Amino acid sequence: MASTDTTLKATGKNDDLAGLEAGLDALDAVQTHRTPVREVLVKKVLPPLLAVSLVLLVWQVLVATKVTEETKLPPLSAVWDSLSHMWVQGTLLEVIWTSVSRGLLGFLLALAIGTPLGLLVARVKFVRAAIGPILQGLQSLPSVAWVPPAVLWFGLNDAMMYTVILLGAVPSIANGLVSGIDQIPPLYLRAGRTLGATGLRGARHIVMPAALPGYLAGLKQGWAFSWRSLMAAEIIASSPDLGLGLGQLLENGRNNIDLPGVFLAIILILVVGIAIDLLIFSPVERWVLRSRGLLVKS
Repeated sequence: MASTDTTLKATGKNDDLAGLEAGLDALDAVQTHRTPVREVLVKKVLPPLLAVSLVLLVWQVLVATKVTEETKLPPLSAVWDSLSHMWVQGTLLEVIWTSVSRGLLGFLLALAIGTPLGLLVARVKFVRAAIGPILQGLQSLPSVAWVPPAVLWFGLNDAMMYTVILLGAVPSIANGLVSGIDQIPPLYLRAGRTLGATGLRGARHIVMPAALPGYLAGLKQGWAFSWRSLMAAEIIASSPDLGLGLGQLLENGRNNIDLPGVFLAIILILVVGIAIDLLIFSPVERWVLRSRGLLVKS
């Protein structure tokens, strides 16, 4: 009788283990599943296209029904004419690239400064007590506030532009990394020290990978601040010596009372910001989630 009970218990354990293995195999199978292209188009591409189409439809209806005057909301055809005119002149891509190149270079500089600063603030208590509140205050300070002093420091040149970008983006990147490090389970850090991962080695192999989700959120916010800071600098400190960027294009439209040109500049600024997020940050974010088993389908 005892032998029968032992056999039944062993069989039950084997069944449980088999069920667990089957469940793990099923999870692995789901994670490696690729979403069909049609499903991606329907779920990810179609909704934003419908939203944009709805906005354009409402815009056109407001103009056609004369709910608002054309001096306040230009027709879509006028904005399209401004776009076509810049394309024919060959200035459209040049204007976009002037701002995009500045924004990306400024963001990379902010990344190079904000990452070690965030590590230092997060890991050294004295530095955190001294600099942490300052970083929080700088993050809440509007970027446009840095334009006047930057102009007085450097004049109307690219150094002024990059200074404004750095002062706007570095605090966001550093604070994002600090937040990510604060959320690391202490067990990870103790395990890393036990294995000899201390100092720079621990920061590289333990701290940075574990803090990656918070760090990535800080990077996305840092890019947003970089782009907004750059636009503020280009609008306020416009000069022929700086070249024509999207911010200068917006300011020129205001000075020339060219409302279609103003709306075109706004649309281009919005499109570039969304494109950078979709082309750079969204793939990185999906990779991070997938590597942690948080993204079922890719």
